[in-house]
Amino acid sequence: MARALTLRPSAKINWSLRVGRRNEDGYHDVQTILQSIDASDTLVFTRTVGPFALTSRSTDVPAGESNLVWRAARALWLAAGRAGDPRDARVKLTKGIPVGAGLGGGSADAAAALVGLNATWNLKIPSGDLAQLGASLGADVPFFLTGGTAMGVGRGDQIFPLVDVKPLGVVIIKPSFGVSTADAYGWLDADGRAHLSDPGLGAAEGLPVGWPAGPLHIFNDLQPPVARRHPLIQEAIDACRAEGAIAAAMTGSGSAVFGVFPRADTPRAARRLRRREWQVLATRTLTRTQARRRLAL
Repeated sequence: MARALTLRPSAKINWSLRVGRRNEDGYHDVQTILQSIDASDTLVFTRTVGPFALTSRSTDVPAGESNLVWRAARALWLAAGRAGDPRDARVKLTKGIPVGAGLGGGSADAAAALVGLNATWNLKIPSGDLAQLGASLGADVPFFLTGGTAMGVGRGDQIFPLVDVKPLGVVIIKPSFGVSTADAYGWLDADGRAHLSDPGLGAAEGLPVGWPAGPLHIFNDLQPPVARRHPLIQEAIDACRAEGAIAAAMTGSGSAVFGVFPRADTPRAARRLRRREWQVLATRTLTRTQARRRLAL
């Protein structure tokens, strides 16, 4: 039996997300600081003979060609100079990262697929080329090949590693609904920019992260327009603050919210924040080394 390779790509949160105007190509310029956290999916890669196969028990994840893992397989197969659809590998995907949450689960899986299939097919494609392939699949994919604390610019796909933040506890709250990235950016464009300075929705919070330069400012330009359509997001942020969060905000395009706590206080805060309509995860930040180890990098 072929030996399997198991990778566990980590989720991410956005410490900050500043969104510029939409360009002619339909994309927005962004400046964001991303952070790996200890919540992950699991992908098991096995060398087989025959058509490429992707399986998952998760009912909210497509297992066909629309899945980012399948698309990553095709991109890597073609980059290796092979014709037709990908073959000779099977991937089993187990979801642990909530879907439609702004936690980057699909992009994390795509990054893991590039790494895992590169090894499974023994292609030996350099990491820089994998990052370029990742950027063609989604703006967040290159970050997951870097991990830790990093800045993303351009579409968010140009990644610059930063000094890892000090260890912090994080509570994730995922409401019962998801938010599509396209909707979030569309609502931002529809609402205009005046509301972004609203201290009730878009204020920056200073988070001490151990950087000599001072605190990290927490804000998300997508939070106000999304919270206007989904008030439960602001309710979740307020709930985190009421439990003593050092900082709290929506991550990415939502719908998940994160609260930052001293690590010793995180399990208790997560228990107190549990509600029937919320999925609540007690987690922590990961360093770049920790995140890359989970991708065998």
